[in-house]
Amino acid sequence: MLVTILACIFVFGVLISIHEFGHFITAKLTGMRVDEFAIGFGPNLWQKRKGETLYSLRVLPLGGYNRIAGMDPDDPPDVERGFNSKSVWARMLVILAGSVMNLLLPVFIFFSLFLLVGVNMPVHEPIIGQVVPGQAAAQGGMRAGDRIVTIDGRPVADWDGVRSEIAASDFRTLPIVIERDGTRQTLMMTPQANPESGRPFLGVLSAVRQVRLGPGQAAATSVRATGNILLSMYRGLYQMVTGRSGAELAGPVGVAKMTGEMAQQGFAPLLQFMALLSLNLAVINLLPLPALDGGHFFILLAEAITGRRLGKKAMLNIQKAGVLMILAVTILATYMDFTR
Repeated sequence: MLVTILACIFVFGVLISIHEFGHFITAKLTGMRVDEFAIGFGPNLWQKRKGETLYSLRVLPLGGYNRIAGMDPDDPPDVERGFNSKSVWARMLVILAGSVMNLLLPVFIFFSLFLLVGVNMPVHEPIIGQVVPGQAAAQGGMRAGDRIVTIDGRPVADWDGVRSEIAASDFRTLPIVIERDGTRQTLMMTPQANPESGRPFLGVLSAVRQVRLGPGQAAATSVRATGNILLSMYRGLYQMVTGRSGAELAGPVGVAKMTGEMAQQGFAPLLQFMALLSLNLAVINLLPLPALDGGHFFILLAEAITGRRLGKKAMLNIQKAGVLMILAVTILATYMDFTR
């Protein structure tokens, strides 16, 4: 439990603080007055004023916030160097900057992991890395670490040979000679249909080895990895909206549980999970929904196109609707966490 609590404080503290820092730095760069930049919530632990900004560290380290002058709908419209006094393009930049930081954080995390820890690369030798439970290999007695010597009497020299022989089996029962702890033995296996492709499938994955990447390779690979994950997220979101797949919601309890599980596996898996959460936060926050940055951005986009600014009352009503929507989704997701 303590590990889960500390992991959640670390993960959510970093994610929300980096998001708020994006808003903070762009507000400063565009000449807006930032009255306070806080890490955490609740009573103050430490405060220091530097220039016009009060920097605060608060008791509950689960996030942070910016107090940008003139950003609250109740603030007067003529606040000196306030949010609403700046051009629509400057305001759009400040609104988007938080999510942009959440998109950049995974690139930095993956880059660091690829550079310092390495990346798993498949071993081409016919060595079993993982046996899928319930499939033919598991039923036939194959184990991780076994080396496949022959399939149906034909020698296999690499993993491509394993795939070719299994694909050509036509679901026949095959004698497979493996080498385990220096001794050879013959196992009889009948390939099953791959759930995804329908082709013959034993249920084994190749062994992998960890390879550290150079700075250039690590940078390129981290960008590609982040882009691939983003594409998968948007593809899943599209399938959910179009009804092709069900909605899988995880609320605060579910996310906290997963965070604790990753922390138990080590710091590197926890960082990888943080990268995934950061991308999720960016994707969700950019949705054109009230009270989210995406909704605020589209309001500003409409202002840029029409030249007309939304009134104070309309903005308050939109924000209230957005808060109620987010609260309803959070309650539903939390209920699903407890009923799983």
